[in-house]
Amino acid sequence: MRRISGAVGRLSAGFRLPQENKVKEPLEQIAADLVAKALRAGATSADVVAVEGEEFSSVVRLGKIESLKEAGSKSLGLRAFVGTRSASAYSSDVSALDRLAERTVQMARFTSEDPASGLPDAALLGRHAGDLAIYSEDIRGLSTDEKVSLARRAEEAARAFDPRIVNSEGSSFEAGHGLKVFANSLGFVESYRESFCSLSVVPVASQNGSMQRDYWYSAAHSLAQLEAPESVGRKAAERSVRRLGARKVPTARVPVVFDAETARSLAGHVFEAARGDAIFRNASFLAGKLGERVAGENITILDDGLRHGGFGSRPFDDEGVAASSRPVIENGVLRTYLLNSYAARKLKMQTTGNAARGVAGPPGIGPKNFYLAPGIHSPDEIIRSAKTGFYVTELIGFGVNTVNGDYSRGAAGLWIENGELAYPVEEVTLAGNLREMLRHVEMVGSDLEFRGAIAAPTVLVTGLTVAGA
Repeated sequence: MRRISGAVGRLSAGFRLPQENKVKEPLEQIAADLVAKALRAGATSADVVAVEGEEFSSVVRLGKIESLKEAGSKSLGLRAFVGTRSASAYSSDVSALDRLAERTVQMARFTSEDPASGLPDAALLGRHAGDLAIYSEDIRGLSTDEKVSLARRAEEAARAFDPRIVNSEGSSFEAGHGLKVFANSLGFVESYRESFCSLSVVPVASQNGSMQRDYWYSAAHSLAQLEAPESVGRKAAERSVRRLGARKVPTARVPVVFDAETARSLAGHVFEAARGDAIFRNASFLAGKLGERVAGENITILDDGLRHGGFGSRPFDDEGVAASSRPVIENGVLRTYLLNSYAARKLKMQTTGNAARGVAGPPGIGPKNFYLAPGIHSPDEIIRSAKTGFYVTELIGFGVNTVNGDYSRGAAGLWIENGELAYPVEEVTLAGNLREMLRHVEMVGSDLEFRGAIAAPTVLVTGLTVAGA
């Protein structure tokens, strides 16, 4: 762990910024200086998040550029503590740090005391030493024309896939890279670089007066890992075409197969239920369940901040706590909640390093790489196992209650007959309870693929009602 440098003298509460090492980035020095200014202004402790970077986005529709944006930014967020009182503020003006520090400390003096607030235990601070592969220079080397061309190529491939592709809602390419710095008055100052790029396309298919749309996308930390534009376009068109002729089905209680993209949302609901802030508010069906069986034995869910190239991988969280990996549910048994320092103190536990923070406001709780561990079954094998069932490819709405587990979401996909995909289905509702769904995952797929910080393979769930016509 590197220490904050700078000859700033003795500060409030007897704290001295260490001298032994030099910061490596100018933004690190700015963050360290802001911590020092907050202490001088009367804070008993403080932390700072600082970010700088560049972002690009373009949308191409029917071969023409609809929007194009390139932007660079630099901003800082300060959290100041006066005892157990705290306040946060942020600014993009690095020339006015004294005013930011004074204003934030002044606000903190007028807030309510909260014994759970404060910085993490100094012993937990640190960073993962290895290369997590979350930054690549190849994105920075792309010209604007090359970036726009990627979106154009994806849309062209979609439109050429099938004559029934008659329109497009557009294709987009986004990219960015930046530096994130964290510093606090415990002497911690560290930073890391991250890059990302994504490509998506939404083609429209038509047949016999009926129109359908679907999408596909790819995302990565480097251009070299991004799926080829032609592949993204063809997959999006294939998904749109297969929805033509969609119909409703009678209400039935049948096995439901969630494809990997929709199964990811199930993992997301579990993450929301395992968040420490939901637990200490008693607003989760997982509250009070540590060490108990909450899912089938074939369910293991991990939160892994060390995954190579993961979208949630970080050398440390947004409180400076070193990255780690841990099971959340292991063979069906709930092993931990996901915590930042505040939630950990409320629950009399130790933070799991899940603090997530932008420059504005205090840390929340976010996923690292939160995922359902893959099983041994291929998606085709899972589909073949269902004599009659519903294969879900799209979920609509947010009808999930993490307090009691009630689950109700609109859905579209394909009907399964005799173990084969028979015809497209739309305008149905899936109804059940998430607590029971976790216990009735009959098969887990082998097709785990990360397209974000939350992921899951294909799963088959029994006990759900498909409410249709």
